[in-house]
Amino acid sequence: MTRLGAGETVSFRPRGNSMSPRIQSGQLCTVTPVDAALLKVGDIVLCRVGRAEYLHFIKAIDRDGPRFQIGNNRGGINGWVGAANIFGRLTRVEP
Repeated sequence: MTRLGAGETVSFRPRGNSMSPRIQSGQLCTVTPVDAALLKVGDIVLCRVGRAEYLHFIKAIDRDGPRFQIGNNRGGINGWVGAANIFGRLTRVEP
C-alpha cells in the first residue's frame, strides 16, 4: 500500500477464489493509484475492509461520504469503506 500511496503501480498474485471467474487465484494483477472521485460502480479496487485487504468490486457508492460498498464476484458484500481505505484500481490481469 505504501508504494501505491507514493504514486507507483504495483503487480502481485492474489490467492483465493472470491473473484473468479473474473480473476483466478494466482493471476498477475496490476493496480494503479486512483483518485477516489473517479471511481465508479463495477471498478475492481485494492482496499482495506476492517483488518483485511481485498481486491474486490465496488458495488455501490455514497458520494456524500464519500464511501464505497465493497463486494466479491460471488454475491458477497464485505462492507463500506472510506476513500482512504482504497489504495488503487485494477488495470490489468494476466496469467
